[in-house]
Amino acid sequence: MDEIVNRVANSALQVFDLEDYFPKQPIVELDISQWLFGGFILKETEFRDQLKQHDWTQYQDSYVALYCSQDAILPAWAYALVSVFLQPHALKIVNGTKKELLLALYHEKLGALDYAPFHDKPVILKGCSNKPVPQEVYVLAVQKLMPFAKSIMFGEACSSVPLYKKK
Repeated sequence: MDEIVNRVANSALQVFDLEDYFPKQPIVELDISQWLFGGFILKETEFRDQLKQHDWTQYQDSYVALYCSQDAILPAWAYALVSVFLQPHALKIVNGTKKELLLALYHEKLGALDYAPFHDKPVILKGCSNKPVPQEVYVLAVQKLMPFAKSIMFGEACSSVPLYKKK
């Protein structure tokens, strides 16, 4: 009987899994409308008092996305003031949604990676993910990999879609 050989494991194929770079620390969305009068109006004195009374330790070692769920008109300093209280506790604060926070984190992480191990190698950009990796991150990953990879495919080794081949 012939031995079964795993040709994928024996090939030069490199898997680039974006899930490997998904943050391990908690990601929290913080709605500042909770500190607005009627959810819509910022009264500075009351706003500041509520921020002083809030338990900021709950955001310790977390990534925080600051947003306002109401269609309130807020002064530019409102988010900045909330971030003053968050900064000693949070790992990173972004004014925006959880998705925007994830995009910022991936930009940092993928921007700091060493892509030398992918030099002149075929790369599979893993397509299946159990974590909410934003679609925009796949676009970013391809841009980062192209200067190094011999080729880039999307999906899994058994069923991949070719994206790029170096000329």
